Amino acid sequence: MGQVAIAILAAGRGSRFGGNFPKPLAMFRGRSLVSYALKAADDSGLAPILLVVGYNSQQVAAAALPGVSIVHNLQWQSGIASSLKQALWMLEPNKSIDALCIGLADQPFVTAACYRRLVAAYHEGASFVVATYEGSRRNPVLLARSLWFDAMKLEGDEGARQLMRVYSVVEVSCDRIGNPHDIDTKDDLQQLESEVISKHRTEG
Repeated sequence: MGQVAIAILAAGRGSRFGGNFPKPLAMFRGRSLVSYALKAADDSGLAPILLVVGYNSQQVAAAALPGVSIVHNLQWQSGIASSLKQALWMLEPNKSIDALCIGLADQPFVTAACYRRLVAAYHEGASFVVATYEGSRRNPVLLARSLWFDAMKLEGDEGARQLMRVYSVVEVSCDRIGNPHDIDTKDDLQQLESEVISKHRTEG
């Protein structure tokens, strides 16, 4: 099997977050949200790593780690499917890459171990893999090259989830190694901050 790449989707405006500031750059415990996603991608050992940017693209791209490839999605307003397609179009000519893991910039507790667990399922023969938490399908997702053609036809504000209505998916539990908390609003961010502080006090 060839390489497994990884793409962090960070192109959307995050309108529910409010204001004109790009949500991927919102600060959580002293770091931007996107920095957590990129660190997990880097620690996973997968390569290449793509960061798909759109809204305020230069600002978000500036947060990338060295070696991360920036993919500009000029159609970011059309929904997350456009970001997935941009990543696939970038990778498609490189025939050494056989699969892509997809993560989001607003899920700071999706870990490198989550990505590695998906890749392990891929190496065991799965072509479509999704992480689950307490039985619910969330992110990240892995797509083998055999699914890319159909993925490139997707539209709207739903990504690989659309393909789950057509193809069978291997579910991989990521309980205890990650958490799918996503940040949609400033209230979500404050609540998550409070939960982390409370947990640390309890453990202390």
